[in-house]
Amino acid sequence: MPLHPEIATIVANRPAPPEGPIDPAFLRADEESHVAAPADRLPLHAVDDAVAAAPSGDVPVRIYTPAEADSYGVIVYFHGGAFFLGSLDTHDHVARALAKETGCRVISVGYRLAPEHRFPAGLTDCYGVVRWVSEHGRDLNWDGTTLAVAGDSSGGTFAAAVAAMAHDDGFTAITHQVLYYPSLDLDFDEDRYASLRENATGYGLETAGLKPFNAFYLDSGADPADPLVSPIKREDLSGLPAALVITAEYDPLRDEGELYGRRLTEAGVEARISRYAGANHGFVANFGWIPEYHAAFAETRAFLAPVTAGATGAGQR
Repeated sequence: MPLHPEIATIVANRPAPPEGPIDPAFLRADEESHVAAPADRLPLHAVDDAVAAAPSGDVPVRIYTPAEADSYGVIVYFHGGAFFLGSLDTHDHVARALAKETGCRVISVGYRLAPEHRFPAGLTDCYGVVRWVSEHGRDLNWDGTTLAVAGDSSGGTFAAAVAAMAHDDGFTAITHQVLYYPSLDLDFDEDRYASLRENATGYGLETAGLKPFNAFYLDSGADPADPLVSPIKREDLSGLPAALVITAEYDPLRDEGELYGRRLTEAGVEARISRYAGANHGFVANFGWIPEYHAAFAETRAFLAPVTAGATGAGQR
């Protein structure tokens, strides 16, 4: 199907980016200016700001409780933003929707950003918060059964990398990884993935912008050959948590996400690849108000339900 008409209209009317070098401060301020007022946000039972005492230092987190219950599955959520944008506030609506639709307690991570903080600062913050959750499970009313990592775009990079770090450390508490249109191969080789060519222009995120936008991260010490930077470069994917990989039809990053999902399946990991027709990069965060794309949250809920042994699959919505 063509690009969804609501998305197409917004993409067509986007203002041109400012001329000159990318200015993180300007872009961050612009993002924050679009954050909904607290009174206009999806209501939940409780939303609390806290600090997670991680090995890397104190990390700000926001804890979303959908309803009163004795215990909860937990989703640790990492926002997107090319590793230099995004915050607890800019992605507050995503975390709220995740909590509401899944019934899980969601812990959103305010990790350190490039270029002010060199690699692997943000990644170690994310991993540290996951370990903090497991260590404080009783305080968080964690049910001890479901502990998922989830992220959109570069947050999906972190989710995949954190799952791998946990596996290598022998930390087995993570049960699921949820990757929304993840960035998994940061060398951006246009010859490797057809979607980098097919979806290069006209759909919001453009292939030519990938290198300059990710340069803040890569120039801070992140090596694209490192599997913790480009998770698809990890040779052995066996033993990783079950994965839901959600991709967008009109996303330059579509094919690397779907290849990662197939490789997980080949390695014996339960993995589901779900491509959303007519969607572009960022649709969960930017167009979750469109019913057919809000369905990504319901699909996440179904994925986090008890897993049927050996169930794998792929689909398009």
